[in-house]
Amino acid sequence: MIIAPAELPMRVEQLLATGFRVALVAGHDDGDRLRAVYLFTAPGDRRVEFEVPLERSAPEVPTLAGLSFAAGRFEREMRDLFGIVPAGHPLPRRLLRHFHWPKGWYPMRWDAGEPPEFGDVDGPYPFRTVEGDGVYEIPVGPVHAGLIEPGHFRFSVVGETILNLKARLWFVHKGLERLFEGRRADTALELAERVSGDTSVGHSLAFCLAVEQAYGAAVPPGVQRSRAILLELERLYNHITDIGALCNDVGYGILNVHAQRVRETLLRHNEYVTGHRLLRGAIHPGGVALRALPDLALMADAAVDIAEIVDLALGNSVVHDRFAGTAVLRRAQAADLGTLGYVARASGLLLDARYDHPFVDVGLPRTRHPRTEGDVLSRFLVRAEEIAHSIALISDLTGAIAGSAPLPPTPMGRSGVGICEGWRGTIVHRVELTPDGTLARVKIVDPSFVNWPALPVALADTIVPDFPLTNKSFNLSYAGNDL
Repeated sequence: MIIAPAELPMRVEQLLATGFRVALVAGHDDGDRLRAVYLFTAPGDRRVEFEVPLERSAPEVPTLAGLSFAAGRFEREMRDLFGIVPAGHPLPRRLLRHFHWPKGWYPMRWDAGEPPEFGDVDGPYPFRTVEGDGVYEIPVGPVHAGLIEPGHFRFSVVGETILNLKARLWFVHKGLERLFEGRRADTALELAERVSGDTSVGHSLAFCLAVEQAYGAAVPPGVQRSRAILLELERLYNHITDIGALCNDVGYGILNVHAQRVRETLLRHNEYVTGHRLLRGAIHPGGVALRALPDLALMADAAVDIAEIVDLALGNSVVHDRFAGTAVLRRAQAADLGTLGYVARASGLLLDARYDHPFVDVGLPRTRHPRTEGDVLSRFLVRAEEIAHSIALISDLTGAIAGSAPLPPTPMGRSGVGICEGWRGTIVHRVELTPDGTLARVKIVDPSFVNWPALPVALADTIVPDFPLTNKSFNLSYAGNDL
């Protein structure tokens, strides 16, 4: 639906009041004009999309930040990349622009040109300063030990108590969405698989669902069932990795060793099923390619192993004490911030795209978690319960290996949206195609983009030594956040 900028706040307020959430906001450069696209979703696979045409000389939209925290972040991202100004935004400072980007340079515009030379043009990032007796700052990062990507964390503390934490990200901006432009869907699939390396299935599936919707392609149910199996296989190996890492962060290293043993078994099983340990290359537009069906006996053995690891962890009083009541994200906070995935479910929100936006009937009812206090223990238990649920889903969905349904020669529509429940939470891809089927614009939303602001909220009034444990309980993607 095409609307004028002035209509936007009223229409959005009505949607939010009826259970919709802001799933995506994207800037577009159409040459002579700019355009803002807003996607809203709700359970029951309800979707509403607004397109707002804007004058290129003065692109401005009324801010929605007062209605939705997530919308306010999308607006800041859109302003930094396209120069579309959210008028009246309560936090107008830059989000992903680093100081070496000169003012007036918007890299997603078609006439942006080559990246400019680095230089101290826009000044340092304006961190919030906390003042008072005994307050001091602890800077951490952006370069960290190990293999994690760069992120800067600025703690304001008294003693060991955290008064304020600011996470400064966007050190690895790759211009990934721009790289999709001009490619055909099949050649762009490798980009989708690499949005976030541990979420190959989630992002490739969302991308393919979006492309298939734009083409008007009918994908057979058997293909979709096989895709759903791959989504659960990806959830399994990531969740057991996190369970082991959380145990390791409180000094119970032997359980991490056993969790890594199970992870390695699952990764080898992934290779057996698809030919790739990270499940890459299995999903493509119109189809799926499996080498073998999942080994249900191996799945059953893994379930027993994982249940024993979880029982040993929770049976240790030190582990339980460190997890319980640590870094609480209350339900109201999780809802206000728009959190997704296991972070949201651990705080009591029933959000799961497998049921709210199904691309196939998964058969089994959704998991309802008994502990939803929003602490580290809740996020640990949600993972453990989802592992059992995933293994049950794989057993229920496993059937004949499905093939493909070729895409039509040309797309039936201009755009398409793909939604699926990745292991971290709901993933959304929106594509726009030219009449010959090449990609004109791809907008990607990884759940980490909306979940990162919840980490500092959960850490307020905790202590500095609990930061690594809390950070791991969220386990957000740097790459998926910064495209």
